[in-house]
This record gives sequence, structure tokens and C-alpha cells, in this order.
Amino acid sequence: MLTRLAFIGLALALFLPATAQEVPPADPAASPPSAPALEAPLGAVQRPAPPPPPARKFDPMPVALLQGLDKVTARTSTFEAPVGEPVSFGQLTLLVKACQKASPIDPPESAAFLDAQEKQADGTVVAVFQGWMFASSPALSAMEHPVYDVWVKDCRKSDSKTRSSSKP
Repeated sequence: MLTRLAFIGLALALFLPATAQEVPPADPAASPPSAPALEAPLGAVQRPAPPPPPARKFDPMPVALLQGLDKVTARTSTFEAPVGEPVSFGQLTLLVKACQKASPIDPPESAAFLDAQEKQADGTVVAVFQGWMFASSPALSAMEHPVYDVWVKDCRKSDSKTRSSSKP
């Protein structure tokens, strides 16, 4: 039974190019020798590299469906936010700058670029979050706030009849 090192040594001896003893001595007047090309073992089939996966296509949507959690009251709210229009959730002002959804033939994914600001008690406005949020991976780019959590659920073509809902 061959040990692992003996097997690796045997494999290297069989598949690596010739050793330095078989290379003719270098002529100082000649150009430096090039490295020997690695050859495939006899009988090996060389296959071309697989093509890269096709790029996913995302379609822009005019409305983002967001869900928010008020950690103090433990209530969740689902609400729609039209792209480019500010929406309030508690003390937060949310502005969706872009909302994109994967085409129907791709795996489901919705992503929104969100800008969240909080109005402080003294009237100042503080930026809380700015970046892309993904519906399939809300923890990938999460808004970290001590009172509120907001995440993207979906991107839609138009407003639905219900503007918001709340679960007690």
C-alpha cells in the first residue's frame, strides 16, 4: 500500500516534464532557455474551459415594498415606498433611490438602494443608512439602528390597493 507522500511523488514523476539532467547545457552566446511546456498525459482529453455564467438582468421597478420593525413596541409594518419619494416610518425618513427586480427567468431577487435619515429630538437630521438592501439576504447589508429595523421585501411595478399593514 502506498503512503500519501509516496503516491504524490509517483504522480509527480509520471506527469511532470523531464528533469534538468535531460536539458542540454546552456550556451552562453545563446538566449536563455525557455521553460518547458507542460504536456497533458497520454490519453487525456483536453476540454475548453466552461463559458462564464450569463449576467443576471435586473429590471427597474417604480415601487419598493419595505417592512419595518419597531423594536420598542415589537410591531411590524409593511409599507410601499415609491422610488424618489420620501416615506416616514416612526422617526425615520426613508428615500428609495432605486429598486430593481431580477427577470422572471432568473432566480428571484429584489434589491433597493435606500437612504434612511432620523429626525432627532432637537430637530437635527442624522443619516442612519445609505446603501443597497437585498430581499433574499437582509443581513448582507442591514440598517443598524437601536429602535428600528427596515428591510426590503420586494420591488413592484405599481402601488397596490393597501398602502400599509400592521401586525400586533
